[in-house]
Amino acid sequence: MSMHLVGPYMTTTNYKKRKQKGLTKRDREAKVEHDKWLRKQGVHPDQLAEKKAKNGNTVLNSIPDYTDGRRGLPTSDRIDSGGYKKDRQVYSGERQLLGVATMHKSNMVPIFADKKEDAKDIANMRRN
Repeated sequence: MSMHLVGPYMTTTNYKKRKQKGLTKRDREAKVEHDKWLRKQGVHPDQLAEKKAKNGNTVLNSIPDYTDGRRGLPTSDRIDSGGYKKDRQVYSGERQLLGVATMHKSNMVPIFADKKEDAKDIANMRRN
């Protein structure tokens, strides 16, 4: 049975409300250990609130200002190139181009004057 034929009763979304269970003994012990570790590191929320009250609501971790006495770095307005310029391709005229032939499946092939039989071969190839 295709899923697009199934009605809205067939869903993976669960709409049942479940009662929240309390923390287990193991979870409570882990929370106590974590609070001890936070206090040891000095980052327990209570400790941070005390520091904030003591410092008068100042930011505890501020970014220092490193721009003392600096007016700016000398820069250049010149933009450097990405490398050497590629030599331009120029047709030398050694071979004269008669035209472009189309082989099977839109494959374009150049036909030069020194090989006129190529044009005949390609023409016969399309008809065979």
